[in-house]
Formats: sequence, C-alpha cells, structure tokens
Amino acid sequence: MIRKLAFFGFLLRRAYATGPGLTLETMNQNMRNMEYAVRGKVVITADSITSSLKSSPTSYPFSKIIYTNIGNPHSVGQKPLTWPRQVLALVDLPDEAGVDNPNVSKLFPSDAVERAKVLKEYMGGCGSGAYSHSQGIRGIREEVAEFIEERDGGIKCNPDDLFLTNGASTGIGHILTACISSPTSGVMIPIPQYPIYSASLALLGGKQVGYYLDEGKEWSASMEELERSLEEAKGRGVDVKAFVLINPGNPTGQVLSKDAIADVVKFCSKHSLILLADEVYQENVYDPKKTFISCKKAASDAGMLGQLELVSFHSTSKGIFGECGRRGGYMELTGFDPDVQAQIYKLASSGLCSGIPGQVMTSLMVKGPSPGSVSYESYEKEKATIFDSLKRRAIMVVEGLNKIEGFSCQPAEGSMYCFPKVEMPKKAIEAARKEGTNVDTLYALSLLEATGICVVPAAGFGQEPGRAGFRTTFLPQEEEMKQAVELFKVHHEQFLEKYK
Repeated sequence: MIRKLAFFGFLLRRAYATGPGLTLETMNQNMRNMEYAVRGKVVITADSITSSLKSSPTSYPFSKIIYTNIGNPHSVGQKPLTWPRQVLALVDLPDEAGVDNPNVSKLFPSDAVERAKVLKEYMGGCGSGAYSHSQGIRGIREEVAEFIEERDGGIKCNPDDLFLTNGASTGIGHILTACISSPTSGVMIPIPQYPIYSASLALLGGKQVGYYLDEGKEWSASMEELERSLEEAKGRGVDVKAFVLINPGNPTGQVLSKDAIADVVKFCSKHSLILLADEVYQENVYDPKKTFISCKKAASDAGMLGQLELVSFHSTSKGIFGECGRRGGYMELTGFDPDVQAQIYKLASSGLCSGIPGQVMTSLMVKGPSPGSVSYESYEKEKATIFDSLKRRAIMVVEGLNKIEGFSCQPAEGSMYCFPKVEMPKKAIEAARKEGTNVDTLYALSLLEATGICVVPAAGFGQEPGRAGFRTTFLPQEEEMKQAVELFKVHHEQFLEKYK
C-alpha cells in the first residue's frame, strides 16, 4: 500500500510539474543584462586556465596567470601593513587573550594595544562580533570626520553625515538606488568609467548618460562636452539626476586640478545634479606636480558648498592599505535634504551595518600611530616603501607601453591603472566581428593565452567609437611587471603578424 501511494504521489507531481519557477526568461532582465567587465569573459577564461595549469603544468607557454585585471593589491604580492593588522587582531581577540593578557607586550607594540582598547571602548564592550549602529560605530565616524577636516583645511564635517560602508561600492549603490526613481532617471558618468556605475544603473533600470574624457588632453573633461551630453540626454527624455566624477581616474589615471574640479562643481550646481565624488584613489598620486583636491574642498573654496548636493566616497581597498577583502570605506553626505538623508539611513539600516573589520580598518586608515609612538617610524617606512614602488611601476609601465609600435598610453598620474590605446589591424577587427565580439576582447584573450597576462578589454569601460585597447593595473611586483611589459611587446608583434 505504501509503495502504491508513493508511486501515485510521483505521478501527481509529474503531471502538475511546470518546470523551474526562475529561468533566464522569467528572472529580472535588468540583472541579466548588467555587465561587469572587470570580472567578465577574459577573467573567467583566466580562471579556467589556472585550473588547467594545476592538472597539466605544460599545457600553456607560461606557468601562471598574471592578474592585472583588478585593483586587488594583496593578491599580487603587496604586503599588508603591520600595525593595522596588529590592532585588528587585538580587537578581534577576547580581552583575556589580547589586550588584557599579561603577556600581550611580548607579542604586540604598546601603541597597538592602546589603540585596540580605544576601539573596543567604541564598541561598548560588545566586541567585533556584534552589529553596530547602521551608519557605523560613532567613535570611528568621529575619527573619519577629523580626518576629513584636516585633509580639507578645517572645513567642518559632521559625523552624523557619515556612513561607514562595505568598501565604496555599497555607498555608491545606496545613492544610485535613491536617485533612480523611474525608467527615465539618468546619471552622467565619465567615458571611460569604472563599470560599477554602468552595472548598477543597468540593474536599477536607470539611464547611463556618458560624457567623454579627452584622451589627447590627459583625460580631461571640457565644460562644452558636459553641456553637450546633458542636453542630448534631455532631448531623449532622460531626467538626469546625478553626476559621477572619478578623481584620481579609474581606468584613466589622471589627477584633476582644483580649477577642473571647481568647473564640475559649478556645472552640478547650475543643473541641480547630485555630485558623486569617487575619491578612493586620493592617496595614489604619483606626479609631484599634482595634488589631490577633494570636491568638498573645491566647492568650499568656490563658495558653493551650500549650493550643492555632494556625496564623497573613500575606501580601504586602495591607497596604500590595499585591504580589499576587509570591505571598509565611508561616504559623506553634504547638502542633502534631511528627509532624503533619513531615507538613505533607512536603506543602510536594511543591511543592519557594514562589516566591523572593515569599520576598524577604516579607523586605522584615517588615523595611524601617533608621531613619536613605538610603531610610527616602521609604519611610515612601510607606507613609503609601497608608495615609492607604485610610483616607479607607474612610470615604468607607461614608458614601456609607449615604446610598443601602435600603442599610446597617457601618464598614470594617480590610481593604479594604465589605459593604453592600441591600433588594431583591420583583419583582427573583422575576425572579432565574425566571432560576435569586439576586437578589445579578441586582443585580451589572445594576450592571455599567449602570455598569461589577464587584462580587461577597454570596451568594458566605454570609449570613443573606433578606439581599442585595454586596462591593466601595475600592481604586480616590480620584476614581474617589468617582465609583463616585455611580454606586451612580444605578444603585440605576434598579433600583428597573425592579422597582417
């Protein structure tokens, strides 16, 4: 009888089965259509090759993949700073095993112990395993406010206007979610741009309004181009809500002047656009003639700080820390309607809070060991070693790429990337078209399979029609990056020969 009932149940389930409830056709089409080139087709292929090399080490003419596709410093050999890791370890340890252990001074410097105690006090005795306030731990927000005030020459920063976030990405997502109120809502983004903006807009169902950076003028943006882009979007019925500025640039590496930033501030104020200031590379400025100027500072100096809605983003993932996996960062809201800010707080609250290790790392990024303390000199020496090496690599890679026939690469004044333009043979363009792809991707896959270097096709960031190229980091260590530049040249010669 039991067997008969089970069989009858099987037949009923089969008779009424309609297949899976979620298919490519029934899922969110915005999600299906969004693209994120930094971890797209080329990277997926690179990961597959990595697996092949483990089982068959001689299957390719190289022994490993050199990942230059993403700004992930520790993954390619950058050492973490010692003092922040010591403090973070002490924060995570139970008091009796860490800050209150009688032998703690044998393992940790005194300034790390004292800083960990302060951070634990900020947490109210709950430890790093508990949720914090949805905007982040109050004491850490106060430290961030002090950092911003010092950076910007005393311009006041209210800790209540700060949100500690999981890297800059979460904050960007919150603001774009608030901006995209209908299918006609649009956001101006630079072309080339960092793909989080295009991907997020696609997911939210908003409109991407691109404004072109001028490669021939070190990736500057003219006011004529901004006005053209805005008017064209309005002509298409787009309700432009916000404007994205990435400085220092990703993928382009430029560092904007104070006047250039002031022009953007005036443009946004004139057209009532929320200014999203992506400033995560503010510590990565290599050109001694250039200085990072925040949008907040430029707006204040222009007397327009009260006439502008501004959100600025920073992150522990870049700079000298390179702590991508910690997911630490912050955003500061300036000039927002309090009722709107309350809604953004509500959105942040839906995620409860950002990760506590990331909040702690943000604290340590904005406030290092005090001058004269036990760890100060070693900490500053470690930071200088990393920065000086990045500066050398930035120069080396740009100079090396520009020596390759058919390559043109603007100086990497800041950030972590080079974005060379590459002249492609007509036959390569035709071959890419036949394969249903773009020549950038064809070239990047060819480079990967010939040399093991994983770059991102320039098309993933957007570029002017007819342009081709790729983005590469210069994060791998100096000797490896030197070899990579030589391989770029060898591959390009082979590629030209194949498609001549």
